[in-house]
Amino acid sequence: MSGTEYLRNVCPSGAREKGKTMIYILFFIVCFGASVVGAICGIGGGVIIKPVLDSFGILSVTAISFLSGCTVLSMTTYSVLRNKLDKKVESGAQKSIELPLALGAAVGGLLGKEMFSYVKSLSNDPNRVGAVQAACLLVVTIGTLLYTIYKSHIRTHQVQNTAVCVLIGLFLGIMSSFLGIGGGPINLVVLFFFFSMTTKEAAEISLYIIFFSQAASLLSTIVTGAVPSVEIGLLLLMVAGGILGGICGRSINKKIDEKTVDKLFIGLMVVMILINIYNIFKYL
Repeated sequence: MSGTEYLRNVCPSGAREKGKTMIYILFFIVCFGASVVGAICGIGGGVIIKPVLDSFGILSVTAISFLSGCTVLSMTTYSVLRNKLDKKVESGAQKSIELPLALGAAVGGLLGKEMFSYVKSLSNDPNRVGAVQAACLLVVTIGTLLYTIYKSHIRTHQVQNTAVCVLIGLFLGIMSSFLGIGGGPINLVVLFFFFSMTTKEAAEISLYIIFFSQAASLLSTIVTGAVPSVEIGLLLLMVAGGILGGICGRSINKKIDEKTVDKLFIGLMVVMILINIYNIFKYL
């Protein structure tokens, strides 16, 4: 029995309302904090929201994936719009890769959604999906951590080919949508390696990619009628947390240097590895 079902079916009405309020506050705090860090590092926040909320066991894996995606989309929408408004002139090199990456991410978002539905259909046990997502996210997070630590010793590239950019965006979009994390750390590693970007440049482009992949994924969910049963009040509160977190995170990002962002990112990856290990054992 999930946390919400317990509150609805077992607890007295007074305790139920108090418990519901506590859940709302808890979800808002997680979304706000994750979005602050996500906006600073360019990881969207979903890489924190999804595993943390999974670990609580309050809602189903499908519901959390949907809520996490909506929260990440709200934060990235604000961040992308502010970046575009603040940056009057973009370099030609950045323009040449942004659109192909975004188009690939949009298509990848749709494919990732289909992959999630397929994996979900393979078993009647929803915990299996959660275990698969946690395992994939664990591998991605460990790989990202190792790359970040040793990136100064790794030769990077300057990809300009449009078709290759589309394929890279496609891959990132699939990972974003399937894992329900918005893209997260893998975006930064790919942008570091293939485009030789600085940490802050990668963070900005990463949010741009996440925006398109999550928008496509959400649109697909709505069009196919696959929206899970969630409370509107909780959804709106999480979205508000995402936007407020994006505002604060973006402001902080402007005031700190590259090394501080890298340290925050590495610390976050260590925490996420531990949470995903916990989730794997919880779902099995």
